[in-house]
Amino acid sequence: MKISSLYKMEKTVLSFEVFPPKATSPIETVYNTLEQLCDLKPDFISVTYGAAGGAKSHCCEIASRIKNIHGIESVAHLTCISNTKNEIKNILNEFNDNGIENILALRGDIVPGQPRCTDFKFASDLTAFIKSSSRNFDVCGACYPEVHSESSDEVEDILNLKKKVDAGASSLITQLFFDNNAYYSFLKRAKIAGINVPISAGIMPVVNKKQIEKMVSMCGASLPAKFAKIMQRYGDNPEAMRDAGIAYAVDQIVDLISNGVDGIHIYTMNNPYVARTIYNSIKNLL
Repeated sequence: MKISSLYKMEKTVLSFEVFPPKATSPIETVYNTLEQLCDLKPDFISVTYGAAGGAKSHCCEIASRIKNIHGIESVAHLTCISNTKNEIKNILNEFNDNGIENILALRGDIVPGQPRCTDFKFASDLTAFIKSSSRNFDVCGACYPEVHSESSDEVEDILNLKKKVDAGASSLITQLFFDNNAYYSFLKRAKIAGINVPISAGIMPVVNKKQIEKMVSMCGASLPAKFAKIMQRYGDNPEAMRDAGIAYAVDQIVDLISNGVDGIHIYTMNNPYVARTIYNSIKNLL
């Protein structure tokens, strides 16, 4: 099933994100996580491509397992920063051969000192390339409520997003955010720009202090005063921080669903306990 079809149903789309095991670990190490997440029956699960081009082969294998063994729709991430057009063609063929219909098209992170390919400059270029292929893929795109770190301002950022949608992205998933007002402001900018595709809100339950410090430095998400106080009080108490982080994520999600969000995309960090706890708190709202 194409992901764009899910948003046509009269419900809030719920999705999870997982990542492949490290290259030094066997793929089987993620199977138990997949089984527990699939038991929650999300509408789809996305699979990251692997940081800096790592674990490329596992993405297709895991996405295929989610769909063909567990019966849950999957979305395979695909980055283009280190791939030629021929390499992308081969990956698309592999996805197609494994029954994968949905792709999240990404540029990928620029890693200092690592060579990058020049066949694709932006995710919009990759999106257009996928849509021009003979394979009938549904393409999702990423978006940034608090502006991409490489954009000069909100206007440039939203215009670049419009290019991505015009290139063929039929739905969008946001980077994580902790301030719902930032998301609502982003939706207004997107509407003004003529971006009318469904946009799922990306929510990351923060379960430890080190995790949030790393993610904020990577994506630039702002921390509301309410969340900063939670970190200050519970950051050195692992169990308390986990429970407070889950509660904060649930509070975000309840507000988003109440305001008619298209979808909720939970960055699970491969933690079934966190995903299950959140799901049990919101399942009757979807």
